[in-house]
Amino acid sequence: MKFWKITLLCLSAVVMLGTQSVSAKKMTPWTKGAVEAGKYRNYFKELGYKQKDIDKKIADAYYQVFEAPTRAYFDVQVNGQMMAYISDVKNRDVRTEGMSYAMMVAVQMDKPEMFNKLWRWAKYFMRHNEEGPSHGLFAWSCRVDGRRNSGGSASDGELYFVTDLLLASRRWVSFEEFNYLEEAQELLNDLFSKDGTGGVTNIINMEHKLINFCPDRRSNEWTDPSYHLPAFYEVWAETAQDGREDLYRELADSARQYLHRAVNAESAINPDQGQFDGTPNRGSEFHYDSWRVPMNIAMDFNIYHKDAEWQSEYAAKFQKTVTAFGIEEFPDQFGLDGKEPKMIMGAGGFRKLRHSIGFVGTTATTSLMTDSEHSAELVRHFWEQEMRPDMYEDGYYDVYYDGLINLFALLHLSGNYRVNW
Repeated sequence: MKFWKITLLCLSAVVMLGTQSVSAKKMTPWTKGAVEAGKYRNYFKELGYKQKDIDKKIADAYYQVFEAPTRAYFDVQVNGQMMAYISDVKNRDVRTEGMSYAMMVAVQMDKPEMFNKLWRWAKYFMRHNEEGPSHGLFAWSCRVDGRRNSGGSASDGELYFVTDLLLASRRWVSFEEFNYLEEAQELLNDLFSKDGTGGVTNIINMEHKLINFCPDRRSNEWTDPSYHLPAFYEVWAETAQDGREDLYRELADSARQYLHRAVNAESAINPDQGQFDGTPNRGSEFHYDSWRVPMNIAMDFNIYHKDAEWQSEYAAKFQKTVTAFGIEEFPDQFGLDGKEPKMIMGAGGFRKLRHSIGFVGTTATTSLMTDSEHSAELVRHFWEQEMRPDMYEDGYYDVYYDGLINLFALLHLSGNYRVNW
């Protein structure tokens, strides 16, 4: 009996040591960005997952958003042309946010036909084609039949549309009727022609060199931290060929410095909306828009690596704050101090803190920037999540926002979110 007890104890010790060695595996952040290194980091593969399983994970996430019966994406024919839209199904509308995200998925996953169908719908229904102060901008929300809910624009939609088109120009040059560089240059010229006439401004507040919340005189005076994507401006500077290269590089640097101000120095938590000096706008806390901030910072670190020291420190603080609630339990909304928020936001009549797959994904991307005690486990926990309606017992299934953000995070962590191919 003693022999077997000793043997079992020894085996247990070996198992425990094996588990510890896996958990303690060093996942040191790269010292160069992908553009300089000439390759993209596949964190999943480094962590031990097989490439065929990684590919399947991405394909399954794509299927849920774009092909499943509960999908958010729909092909339509309008005046003899094939078009497509992606709907925020809980709010029953089509947004420039989602359209531009879906176009980004298309370019990253090499789907030019889908890209063009989405772009046709956006140009036909959402773009202000008529002459006037808003010419060239996009209505941020439409019904699924194309009728507009609002004529106003949201600045992140145009930001993404430009970047989508420039990346499409890098990957495909042109396809069907579209020359993507020319499309991007036209949009950039429309954006930078706005000077406040008729109450319409550029998406950039030119005094602060920062993106605004909306391109109108009122919303031009504050911003949304999740709209600040320095990596996108780097793409503009490298690709647009419109004589504004120096401005775009300045915008990238300004965006990085703004993010330094916008995140809490101790908790690394940011508000949904903020003033240009980094202070919260109207008591804003960390809610749905804020999920994108850690992923946006990780993108800049992973691709361009120009603010790596601060970004690594940010990631370690952010992980510490989030995981204080438990890696398998942390909520998707916070107060700026990293505690529970004063107000819980909701969508589709659902107002509850959740352990959301979208936010689990963006949190996992911070592991690209730091090898903290939580990094590998956060990515493993994200890997274990599934985007299926039957997985959500509380009845909340957001195939649109959770689904798209989840897919972006998978692309980032697998080395498939790129600016060159």
